[in-house]
Amino acid sequence: MSEQSRSTGRIRGTGSRRRKPSRGRRIKRIALWGAAALVVVGGSGLGYAYVTLNGNLKGVDIDAALGTERPDDVDDGSQDILVLGSDSRSGANAKYGDDQGSARSDTAMVVHVNKGHTSASVVSVPRDTLVQRPACTSDTTGEQVEGARQAMFNTAYAVGGPACAVKTVEAMSGIRMDHYVEVDFTGFKKLIDELGGVRITTLQAIDDPNSHLALKPGTHTLSGEQSLGLVRTRESVGDGSDLGRIQLQQAFVKALMDQAKSVGVFSEPKTLFGLADAATKAVTTDSELASVSELTSFANGLKGLGSSRVDMVTLPVQYDPQDPNRVLPQKKAGNQVWAALKQDKAIPESATAGSAGDKGDAGKIVR
Repeated sequence: MSEQSRSTGRIRGTGSRRRKPSRGRRIKRIALWGAAALVVVGGSGLGYAYVTLNGNLKGVDIDAALGTERPDDVDDGSQDILVLGSDSRSGANAKYGDDQGSARSDTAMVVHVNKGHTSASVVSVPRDTLVQRPACTSDTTGEQVEGARQAMFNTAYAVGGPACAVKTVEAMSGIRMDHYVEVDFTGFKKLIDELGGVRITTLQAIDDPNSHLALKPGTHTLSGEQSLGLVRTRESVGDGSDLGRIQLQQAFVKALMDQAKSVGVFSEPKTLFGLADAATKAVTTDSELASVSELTSFANGLKGLGSSRVDMVTLPVQYDPQDPNRVLPQKKAGNQVWAALKQDKAIPESATAGSAGDKGDAGKIVR
């Protein structure tokens, strides 16, 4: 693969693995798709529910795929999770576009839960970011895929699956991912419908024929289909780029977290099971999370963390002077972001102040 290759691909991480934390300290928080998808799992005690939900789950053995050459996993109680929104156009997702032979990671977020599990930082990685993609093994053919410089970030998932995506993120950040969560279009939509919709307020009209969403200014309770349209919208907001769409996604995630807490998913058994059933059908996780018991532990850790305690930023980037449809990481600022996560500190505002992803107005359209 050439240095300038921008083909898609997926990757896995490597390196020594940190000591496995106790169940009670397992994942505490994940923002975007995974945050809402897994918050609904806690509390399923009946044998029928256990068997049903367990049967829904799909797991990927990231550790086996990536081996030992990965960033060190420091056992300080914090957690780092890669959350992907998959845009496969096959099967039930075909209505959202043509199937081009492989799924892509349209949405990517690195979620860091602090060691006290009292706050979280979320870093969105634009799919069009040009990165150095490491070599990885195809998850479909088992063949080695060469690494590439100046490759779009979402090509990692396309060429190598979840492990390749994890490996790419670990190479970029120097941070070992403790877990992986992936949610697809159809699963996301069903989850929102089970939740009863998500309440948002639009400050401007949104009309995007590509995402099939038309909303007037005002307060709306979005259905699953409308919610999916919102997180896919880009043409009618901000500068029409993926950076504007990320801002919409971040605003929606916080609304989704608030909605999940407001409907009492932890106290209403019927609501809980419906949501848990939809969630476990919607997600693919790393193999360590692919059981009801582990997801229950995960969900229980989400109870005390509200949206006000989640800081969401976009990886600092600048537009590629050779191609305005691509963005380049701002190395110094990006290093500040990853260093903050490594040190279990809040991301400084100065790190993202000069980023193209911090200049759009899409985030002011929805609240």
